[in-house]
Amino acid sequence: MRICLIVLMMAAILAACSDKSTVDRIEFEDREGRLAVEGGEIWYKVSGGGTGLPVMLLHGGPGIGSYYMKPLERLGDERRVVRYDQLGAGKSDRVEDTTLFTIGRFVEELEALREHLGYERVHLLGHSWGTILAVEYYRSHPEHVESMVLGSPALNIPVWEENVQRLVETLSDSAREAIRASDATGDYLAPEYQSAMGEFYSRYVMLRPNPDDLDSTFATMNEVIYNYMQGPSEFTITGTLKPYDATSFLRSVAIPTLYTVGEFDEADTSTVRRFAGLTPGSRVEVLKDAAHMTTWDAPDETIRVTRGFLREVDGVVANASR
Repeated sequence: MRICLIVLMMAAILAACSDKSTVDRIEFEDREGRLAVEGGEIWYKVSGGGTGLPVMLLHGGPGIGSYYMKPLERLGDERRVVRYDQLGAGKSDRVEDTTLFTIGRFVEELEALREHLGYERVHLLGHSWGTILAVEYYRSHPEHVESMVLGSPALNIPVWEENVQRLVETLSDSAREAIRASDATGDYLAPEYQSAMGEFYSRYVMLRPNPDDLDSTFATMNEVIYNYMQGPSEFTITGTLKPYDATSFLRSVAIPTLYTVGEFDEADTSTVRRFAGLTPGSRVEVLKDAAHMTTWDAPDETIRVTRGFLREVDGVVANASR
């Protein structure tokens, strides 16, 4: 069933996304490693160098690896960039024990990696589910976080669900009917539902996926995690994250925070602006002609605004230490 689901998802998404431009990569000296955490070993890669504080990349999903975040390694000309795969996803050990699929365990996994690398303070860059992980890590370990970049945030899942259901209504009649039918029967492997997913994803998730990294992403996706915490798709949310809502905590955030969101992002620009309005001193960057996967759809602009923000925060830190 797992292989069937991956094949169907890839076929639907690649068929719907006709513009498959690739992203240029800048090579840095880097090192890879593995770290034992509760439940198994995670894979990580440290790229680049420089005097800036390190930035740790927190991928989305959950259960989808960090391949799509590779363009952010270009930030390594000014600082260390840590890209890692959360347990169960990507190059990390594959696990299917649902007792490991909790926000708290993923938070402590991140803490173990930070401690292992010896970084006292870091910038966190989370995307989608990774923004939940960033906020909850900051809530638990504020002394180690210098700033947060929250890309396409999923900080209120009930509101997320409302937004994606509104987007579903913009799909073709056949797609909407297929979604209704699968919701009624619970058959989310139906080819019609997979085709509807492809239509939704090509409009609101990824406009220009990198084909090689998309292939790697789905080849190493752990849909057990995704289904358990999220559900069968971006717009059918049945998992443990369904009631998650961090908005009441945002007023307590006391570090520089940058929100980014794609112009056509399923995360919804107006919702992201509301998050920023609740977060003291934060700001929002809307990335033009991009959907949810901004590192594929708008890599240069994503890197530009992130680089500027991290430089600004580092400058304030440097001045304060004099």
